[in-house]
Amino acid sequence: MLRLLLVALLATLSQGFVAPQRRTFLAPLSMSDSGSESAAIAKPSIKLGQKTALVTDTVQKVELRKRKQTGDPVTRKEENFEDAPLFKVMLLGDDDYDTSHVIERLCAVMEDLDEDAAVTIYQAAQSTGKAMCGKYPMEHAEVYKEQLLRSEPMIFSDLEDENE
Repeated sequence: MLRLLLVALLATLSQGFVAPQRRTFLAPLSMSDSGSESAAIAKPSIKLGQKTALVTDTVQKVELRKRKQTGDPVTRKEENFEDAPLFKVMLLGDDDYDTSHVIERLCAVMEDLDEDAAVTIYQAAQSTGKAMCGKYPMEHAEVYKEQLLRSEPMIFSDLEDENE
């Protein structure tokens, strides 16, 4: 009796380790010409090549991007800029000037003047009473005049409009 139980137990255990076989049911892919009912491939409700609203919107956006080239600058209202009026900085001649001091200060205050140009300006100012040091926008010209006036000893200068 014990033997029968062992055999039955082994039989049930051995059935548990056997891989189950799967059964698959395949439906036909299309309907037959005879008209019998069978599964068929689903047909989409939209025909192939038909444009939908989303596709139309996307095409319009792409066309707008093509029209507007990214390399082209954005054109805005052109602004008319006028050049700032220029003023002449005039060195006034004076017999009390020390030549080396005036030349040194002209070169230090006005960056665009070299020593030779400063000597020429100084000599012209001493002989004619005044000489032009350069043409500058009003703010720059005023700064140069003030810096020359504040040097020790003072160097006198004046501003004149470029058109006068």
